[in-house]
This record gives sequence, structure tokens and C-alpha cells, in this order.
Amino acid sequence: MVRAVVGANWGDEGKGKITDMLGQESDIIVRFQGGANAGHTIVNDYGKFALHTLPSGVFYNHTTSIIGNGVALNIPVLMEEIKEITDRNVPMPKILVSDRAQMVMPYHILFDEYEEERLAGRSFGSTKSGIAPFYSDKYAKIGFQVNELFDEAALKEKIERVLVQKNILLEHLYHKPLLDSDEIFATLMQYKEMVEPYVCDVSAYLWRAIKENKNILLEGQLGSLKDPDHGIYPMVTSSSTLAAYGAIGAGIPPYEITQIITVCKAYSSAVGAGAFVSEIQDKEIADELRRRGGDGGEYGATTGRPRRMGWFDCVASRYGCRIQGTTDVAFTVLDVLGYLDEIPVCVGYDIDGTITTEFPTTGLLEKAKPVLEMLPGWKCDIRGIKTYEELPENCRNYVEFVESQIGFPITMISNGPGRNDIIYRTVDTIQVK
Repeated sequence: MVRAVVGANWGDEGKGKITDMLGQESDIIVRFQGGANAGHTIVNDYGKFALHTLPSGVFYNHTTSIIGNGVALNIPVLMEEIKEITDRNVPMPKILVSDRAQMVMPYHILFDEYEEERLAGRSFGSTKSGIAPFYSDKYAKIGFQVNELFDEAALKEKIERVLVQKNILLEHLYHKPLLDSDEIFATLMQYKEMVEPYVCDVSAYLWRAIKENKNILLEGQLGSLKDPDHGIYPMVTSSSTLAAYGAIGAGIPPYEITQIITVCKAYSSAVGAGAFVSEIQDKEIADELRRRGGDGGEYGATTGRPRRMGWFDCVASRYGCRIQGTTDVAFTVLDVLGYLDEIPVCVGYDIDGTITTEFPTTGLLEKAKPVLEMLPGWKCDIRGIKTYEELPENCRNYVEFVESQIGFPITMISNGPGRNDIIYRTVDTIQVK
């Protein structure tokens, strides 16, 4: 069985916890896209961790953790992450890295920084992890796959060829120091030594695993609205954030993905620039939700940047779930809202006086104003509750209202940061509004 865990919104929905939780019943966990530009926060028996490249199920002894070919692989970051978890008494995980994965080159990070500097106030809010330059090179066919590390003569020739282009940009566009081919080659030889023990034909490995009926979990990064095709372009990431890309980024047939668990927060948050219709404009209200949110507050796991805060957005979430092909919704951080007397929910967008419940393209999105509906709060702490029926009535009403608005079944409810803070729920029918 192959399942995917993906995000419905702007990222930061709590996918790491859901992946960590589902890892218990998985044999293999695969990161299939993105790079170290976003993080997944995990709280388990070993402590609290912020993972950036490793799959979130890496804490189980019985799992194999895979870096798929769709990942932007920063090899030193991966090695540092492995060291960080093993230094904290996590057993050394079994890790495989696709021989077709492409590497984040040292100059990708430089070019990311230089371009943000050049754009100044018109920048895209990059994490400066080299992701956009990496994917630009990948699709321009001047990237470097892991397998190329093992043919030194061909590698040297390719470095020379690629640096001609890079140095023209550095000299004439960015006015920065030029790159040296010998230094790049020496760095890649260090990368080879680091990654060699893990390199594998991942697609063939997963094909055999599927034939052996292994349980495979695909872990996505960010969410639907950061997808370069279907998100809030151009304020998006550079790889597809959709479950459909899991088949490509892992190297498996698309029909093998039979369950798509899409993670939604019980409120909204976003890191970085871009349209965010349900954003809370009152600074004090936003600050309080940010302070109470997540586990230790709503701050980016990679950047530490304070997340922008908003109310639950039914329009964006319905679209985000639809575009993912959702079979199940995991509804996270519901416990955070227990302090509110009333909870606003965005149920539509007002665009130049016309109300819509369909998620529009970016130009219209930037004109949109939220249409809010107020729901009564439940005014108590729901952490520790294990069954849906035990939740306060107003809390259940909130879940069921959201479910009817988005039109996809909420089958998991997270009511705390820990691995076991989860309520499973059976849904027979959904009355879609």
C-alpha cells in the first residue's frame, strides 16, 4: 500500500507529526520533493526535532528512510541532520538516497542570496537555501545527479562547461567573485565520500517493495498553495507540492498511490510573501494566536521567521484538498483554539463586490477580501481527549462545519503536539455546503 501525506495550504500544516505518527505502521518513508528550505517539527519520545531533509518517520527502527529523485539534495545538510538525531540517542536510521537525486551545489545558495539582494523589495521571500537556482539548473539540464559523482573525468568536464555560464552571470549581473572549477570538484569529492554509503537505485528498490506488499509512505513538503502550477504563483516553491508528483519524485507508478492524507490546520498560517486572504490584520490578535500556536509558537522550522497568522480559510482549503486528490483530511492544532470565545472562519472571497467560493488565480486573489462567519468557541483545553465523542459540542460543531465547507472527510484530529495526541474519526457522509 502506498499513502501520501501532503499539505492543503501554504505549508506548516503539521505534516511532520502526521508522518511521524503513520510511520509506526509503515515500512518505508519517502521524501519525494523539495529541499532543506522547509522543516517538519516532530515531538516524540526522543524530544523535539526540526527535520529539513530526512523523512519524518526516521525515528522508528523498523523503517527505511528514502531521499527520492525529486528532492533537492543538500548533502552536507543531510549529513548534519543524521548527526543531530544520532547525537540525541536516536538509533542510526536506515537511509537510502536515489542515485538520480540532484544535488544542491554550493553556488546555488550563493545565487539564491545574490538574486534576493538584486531584487530587494521585489524579492520572493526565499529561505536562501538554493532551491530556485537548483530547480532552474535541473530543468535547464545543467544540474548534477548523485550518480555523476562516480565518473570523475566526466564530472570535471561538466563542471568546466557549467561554470562558463555561471561566471558570466556572477561577473556581469551580480558583480560577485567568480567560481573556481577545481574548488567545485574538490567539494563534490567530499560530497561523494559523505553520500556513497547511502546511494541506491531507489525506483527499483520501491518497485520490489510494492511487489512485496510493503507499506510505503510518501512525505511532501509545503502545501498545495505553494505549488508552482496550482499555487499563488509566483510566490511559490520550485517543485510540485502535490501528491501526484509523489509518483514522479519517488519513481513509482501513479496508480499505486491509494490514500492521500491532506493536512489542514484548524487556523491558517504562512511563512513568506504572497496572497493570504484570511490573514488576521489586528496585530494583537495575530500575536496571541502565534504565541499559543504549534508547540512553542508559530515560527518557521527552518528560518525561525514568525509565521503570518489567519483564520481557517474554507475556500483555499477546499481547493487545496481538491488539487491534492484528498481521500482523508488530518485536522491539526485544534487544541490551540480553545481560548477563543468566538472563532471566525473564512467561507468566501469578496472580489470587487462579487462573492466566490472558488479559489482564483493570483491577480484576483490579491484583490480578495474574506467573507467571515463566526462560530462559538468551546473555551476549554481538549488535550488528552482520545475519542471524538468526548470533545465539547462546540468543538465538534467547528470540525463538522469545516468538513461541510471543504467537502472532504476529516478522519484524524490532532489535539496536541505529541505523537499520540490524535483522535481518529469515522465519517459516513458529508453534507457539503
